[in-house]
Parts: sequence; C-alpha cells; structure tokens
Amino acid sequence: MKEIAIDKIDRAILSLLQTNADWSATDIAQQVGLTTTPCWRRIQRLQQNGLVTKKVALLDATRLGLTTTVFVQVKAARHDGQWLQQFARHVESFDEVVEFYRMSGEYDYLLKVLVTDMASFDHFYKRLVNGIDLNDVTSSFAMEQIKYSTAMPLHHL
Repeated sequence: MKEIAIDKIDRAILSLLQTNADWSATDIAQQVGLTTTPCWRRIQRLQQNGLVTKKVALLDATRLGLTTTVFVQVKAARHDGQWLQQFARHVESFDEVVEFYRMSGEYDYLLKVLVTDMASFDHFYKRLVNGIDLNDVTSSFAMEQIKYSTAMPLHHL
C-alpha cells in the first residue's frame, strides 16, 4: 500500500470529517485556514488515496431498540483456509454482527453483536452454531458502554 504524505492541514481536515462528514468544503476550509478550492482538492486527494473510505450516517443503536451488545468469542473447529472462508461467509451473513475480528490468544475470532434482547441473541446464537462446525463459543454481555467512538486517532501523523 502506497504511503501518502499527511501534513498538519490534512490531519485537521481528517479530524473535522470524522466529526461531521456533512460539512461543506467551504466550512472545512474556514476552519483549517484555506480557501475552498484547495481544501476541496485536499479532500478529493484524501478520498482517492483511500484515507477517507466512506461517508455514512451513524445511527443510535439504543433508539433503534438494539439495547443488548454481546461479544462472542469463537474457537475454530479447524485451522485451514477453506474453513476460514466458510466461517467468514457464515458470519458476514448476519446483520447482527457489526464487527468481526481474527484474534491472537485463546480464542480465534471475536464478534460484536447488537440485538434487541436475550431472546433475539438466543435466536442469533442458534443460527450461528448450527450453520458451521465450531470448537467452542463463549459470549459476554456488555453491561454499560463507557466509551464509543468511530474517530481514528490522528496524533501520530
């Protein structure tokens, strides 16, 4: 992957876009000390180089009734490419899974699952374990969300 040079202004633009992607190039330009056209060009360059991958609306899970967050840890039944592809396809088919990671340590995979309640998690769990051969599955229910952010740290740039 080609590394792109990021200066102080690019970092400020990225920081602003992370807080509100609805801001116009003019709004951002005013905040970073540029005129609109050079700011717009920088935004385009950041997008073309893959630093800005999407612009989305973030929804409130609780207001949507998704009040139960569950972290599901999975031990693989096998450690080969074919099983991994099958497992990835299986997990990706569930809308309830909002994050999915391959991990080091005792468990091989970590899923973050959002559901409305225990009954909906139970329904999800049964579909998960019946769809593919797994060695072990354990689930932990989040009691309280203390921090949530979609913003990437940029101070290292």
